[in-house]
This record gives sequence, structure tokens and C-alpha cells, in this order.
Amino acid sequence: MYYRRKIVLSLLQVFNNELDKIKVQKLLFLYSRYKTKKKTYDFVPYKLGCFSFQANADLNTLKKYGIVSETSKTWKKLDETNYLTQIDKEDKKIISDFSVIYKGKTSDDLIDLTYKRYPYYAINSTIAYKYLSNEELKNLDNFRSSEDEIVLFTIGYEGISLEHYLNKLIKNNIKILCDVRRNALSMKYGFSKNQLQNACEGVGIKYFHIPEVGINSDKRQELDSQSDYDNLFHDYVLNSIPQTTNYQKEILDLLKYNKRIALTCFEADNCQCHRTHLAEAISHFKEFKYKIEHL
Repeated sequence: MYYRRKIVLSLLQVFNNELDKIKVQKLLFLYSRYKTKKKTYDFVPYKLGCFSFQANADLNTLKKYGIVSETSKTWKKLDETNYLTQIDKEDKKIISDFSVIYKGKTSDDLIDLTYKRYPYYAINSTIAYKYLSNEELKNLDNFRSSEDEIVLFTIGYEGISLEHYLNKLIKNNIKILCDVRRNALSMKYGFSKNQLQNACEGVGIKYFHIPEVGINSDKRQELDSQSDYDNLFHDYVLNSIPQTTNYQKEILDLLKYNKRIALTCFEADNCQCHRTHLAEAISHFKEFKYKIEHL
């Protein structure tokens, strides 16, 4: 079992095996603020504040295996395993301390605490007005990006969590995510088309899939060196780019209207991804007078 899931189950365990769904998210978030040896979850500013898509997915997986059950409002640990004995001593102390520190705290108490202590995670909240004063609500603007220079960004998701990825988009005030993969499927949680679209829209970013500007998967086999990538991209620029000018123009129009958009694919290194060459092709249009930035 993944270590992070043992943390979730330990948390449920010390709270008499059942917690409100909102409390699970808030307590996991507060736990994540500690600098522990093993990384667990990242969070995004979501509709009710800090939220981890991965934690929610893990709980649903645990439900599938009969380890937890779900009601409309709570998660409940079903098995009798003592997960506290399976986590590091440091983590065990933190989780055990939580059972004392947050005993009797309601979901409202934890929402109020996290909004005031970590205001960035309240910037997309639909209920912030219930917990924050007018001055505190106004202060949230200090945590929202106000950058409005027109920029064409590119970003890969290799090696980072969905939440880390989304925070990069949020902090750069990106309004549109253009998925330029031929096939928007991924073995990595959160990055298949429907998952990514739902996550983006949940944090106020529009998602478009433009598969026509992607590279067929059969051409991406045996990429073992930068030379292999260079040969692939030479073929892409020579044969694919000239055939997709209408879609490139569509992306340029999205950029002009929305100011800050990002092209996304898998590779972390933009030199090993076709999105760089696609961005350069778009920059060759006469009306393109903007910056390209690789995140």
C-alpha cells in the first residue's frame, strides 16, 4: 500500500475511524505543512479551499477494496489494521497530536483556520465570505496573480503531481490550457483528458484538447537520446506543422483574446517535446508580437 494512503487511514483511525469529508481534506492539508521525510499530498485552492484530487482518488480506491466506506458526508475506516504502527515515528506523533489538537473541531472551525492561516488556498473559494472579514476578503487579491501581459506558455507534467501542475498554472494567471497531445491519455493520475479538464475547470481554467497538432504515438517509439528527439521534431516541423496552420491560428486567436494560455504535453524538458516547435510555429504568424515562456 502507498505510504500516503497509510497516512489517510491513520488519520481516520485516531478520530474513531470516521471523519467528515471536509475535515479529512483540511487535516491532511495541515499535516502536509509539516516537513516530514516522506511526501504525501499537494493541494490546490478549490471551491471549498484547500483540496487534494489525489487524496480524494486514494479514498475512492480504498473504498473499492473495502478498506473504507463512504456516506454523503463522511469517510469511515472499516478494517481493523493499526496503520499508526506502519508509519514513521515522526508522522505517528503528528497524527496522534492532531487527535488532541483538533478534537472537537468542526468542519467550519477547520475551514476558518485554513482560510486565515493560508489565504492563498481561499482564493477560489465560493464560501470565503462566510469566514473572512471584508478586509480579509480584499487581502485575497494579494494572493491572486494579476499578471496580464500576453504570453504563450508551455508546460509539461512529467515528474509533478496534478496539484503542483495546477498551482503553476494558477500562479501564472493562465486562463486557457491547450492540450496538444495526439492522445490525451495518461497512466499518471489526473492527466487523462476528462480528469484534467475537470480539475482545470474546478480552479477556473478553461481546457481545450487540440489533438490535430500532436504527434502520433507510433512515431514516439525508441526515443533514447536528444538526437532521436531532434530527428522526430525535424519530421514534425517539415511534415506536420505546414498541415496544421488552421489549428495554430486557432491557438493564436485564443491567445489574443485570453492573453495568457499554455500548451501542454508530457515531457518536463521542453527540448524533448513538440510543444516547443508548435509554439515557435505560432510565433511566425505576422500578428504574433508576444512572449513565449516555458514553465
